[in-house]
Amino acid sequence: MLVEVLPADSRMKPFQRSARLLSVALLLALALLLAACQREAAPWRLIDIGGHMPDLDFALTDDQGKAATGADYRGKVVLLYFGYTHCPDVCPLTLAQLHVTMQRLGPLADGARILFVSVDPARDTPPVMHAYVSAFDPRAVGLTGTPRAIEALSKRYRSAFTREPDQGEGRYEVSHSSAIYVFDRAGKARLIATPSTPQDDLVHDLHLLLATTGAGARP
Repeated sequence: MLVEVLPADSRMKPFQRSARLLSVALLLALALLLAACQREAAPWRLIDIGGHMPDLDFALTDDQGKAATGADYRGKVVLLYFGYTHCPDVCPLTLAQLHVTMQRLGPLADGARILFVSVDPARDTPPVMHAYVSAFDPRAVGLTGTPRAIEALSKRYRSAFTREPDQGEGRYEVSHSSAIYVFDRAGKARLIATPSTPQDDLVHDLHLLLATTGAGARP
């Protein structure tokens, strides 16, 4: 599965860029492929990637400066998104939408975590990440690490990112994929969404995942 790499033209309006977050053709092809592989219909409204993506697994540094791994979030429903704090529009738009989604879930949202993985580790230090994600939602966690570790995690989930040319004084943008990967409480990849996914569909599927019981995890 491939996701469309977002152009770094910051002059485009947010709704124009979000409309291009993923190719319609790729989404349709993926949906048809997964539907053919499923033996019976699932209750999901989002694209079901169960069995087609690896479990949640990484070794990074969280926005508190502590070592963090995928195992730390067992027992939580995880929404994994690759972005960066200097992103001009798509990342803040996505995090704002996820915040509203958490609000709509009510108390169930305490069983979920938004993991915002930086594709710009040179600028996104733990303190920078903490200030950024905390401005959106208390259940959001910023993750950063070495360029090699970030690249490995990106490839693990068939995502992609590219640093654009420096415009001087350390000013540059990073083109990146826009998928939101959803993992269940056991760390299994279950669903995929985009920032343009209808919020009702995301809330519906997260409610189903959160309604199940599971072992505790790091808060």
